[in-house]
Amino acid sequence: MKNLIQTLGLGMLIFTVFVGFTACSKDDDPADNDLFIGKYEGTISFDNLNSNDNDVAAAEGTVTVTKAGDTYNFAFGNGIPNLNGVDFEKKDNVLINIGSAGTGVIRIDAGKLTIGYTKDGKAWTANCNRK
Repeated sequence: MKNLIQTLGLGMLIFTVFVGFTACSKDDDPADNDLFIGKYEGTISFDNLNSNDNDVAAAEGTVTVTKAGDTYNFAFGNGIPNLNGVDFEKKDNVLINIGSAGTGVIRIDAGKLTIGYTKDGKAWTANCNRK
């Protein structure tokens, strides 16, 4: 009887440890679960710094955020060129732009998208909320 209780106790301990490791994995951060992908609405604009031919004045529009591998793509409405291949750092359920070929700030959380970004002589801006 004593051996049975010890065996059951050891089995319960192993089960508890196994469940604890699988349920509390740091790899299951909500930021890794495509929390930021979706459609955002608000004020968007575009400025081709090399010419005024393709400029789009600030107006209400949409930005659709998608993920391709480890980078994010931003499909703008209103005839604004897409912004693709942007690298981010994930922290506290917020994406913050890092290390891409452009300069500026792109910040995304579950409900808001803010862009002030320049790349290859072009500037994108957005102040949007999730649709």
